[in-house]
Amino acid sequence: MSERVGFIGIGIMGQGMVRNLARAGRRPLIWNRTRSRLDDLVAEGFEVAESPAAVAAASDVVITCVSDTPDVEAVILGEGGVLEGIEAGSLVIDMSTISPRATEEIGKRLAEKDVRMLDAPISGGSEGAAKGTLSIMVGGEADQVERAKPLFEAMGKAITHVGPLGSGQRVKLVNQILVVVNALAVSEALLFAQAGGLDLEKTLEAVVPGAAGSWMLQFRGPQVVKRDWRPGFTIDLQQKDLRLVLEAADQLGTPVLGTSLVFNLYRTLQAEGLGGEGNHALVKALERLSGIEVGAADTGAGR
Repeated sequence: MSERVGFIGIGIMGQGMVRNLARAGRRPLIWNRTRSRLDDLVAEGFEVAESPAAVAAASDVVITCVSDTPDVEAVILGEGGVLEGIEAGSLVIDMSTISPRATEEIGKRLAEKDVRMLDAPISGGSEGAAKGTLSIMVGGEADQVERAKPLFEAMGKAITHVGPLGSGQRVKLVNQILVVVNALAVSEALLFAQAGGLDLEKTLEAVVPGAAGSWMLQFRGPQVVKRDWRPGFTIDLQQKDLRLVLEAADQLGTPVLGTSLVFNLYRTLQAEGLGGEGNHALVKALERLSGIEVGAADTGAGR
């Protein structure tokens, strides 16, 4: 008999994830802090619980996917949270991106009630969530990873058990360093191409298949060229992740110069009220510095 599944946190990523679970025959009981965001899913036949505790009481496996460390702590450990309703032997899978240390502490609290936990942050943007092609980095005990494997396979393609609880979050921070520094490279390159009067679409066609190719260039490069700032992942959420990177790097004593630079460039965009735009809008910070706009008819070359 399949285990009952609950899902807490129906945002940009969660909507696609719960639909893919349903397609795999594992339709979850759902809860979200903002109830109105569930209207479409309710119309599709999803059942909504009254609280995270109610989700936990009705589920063998509870998945959380919320914005930040305090949000995970609230829905799991807070009043009306998962810890209040969950039964011994159950499994909690946190697919948010949060503090590795906080993850370990939450795991200890759950273990006191004989509940296991996996941290399984994700990468791949809203496209990956919708298509079920997310990369999932899993920390926790091997038997629990195996237990959760059918659920992970419904939501993602690259599923990697990277170590004990907390390791998933640390690998996700590695991922975010690579994402934002790559985003800076994409921004600089397209600005350079614009200033040089190049055909931007042809330029992307030429470089994406080669050594410079990357997920960010392939999927976000065309959005930059078209000045389409719809988010797969917002600047505000990216900044939350970068704060986690900078905090962890400070604890480890490692230099993260490129990450710090991007964090401060994003901060200038947040000051302009652009935090809800996609993280590829990083290019706008460089446009402000140069007076050149990617995708504009007038390249500004020769200024």
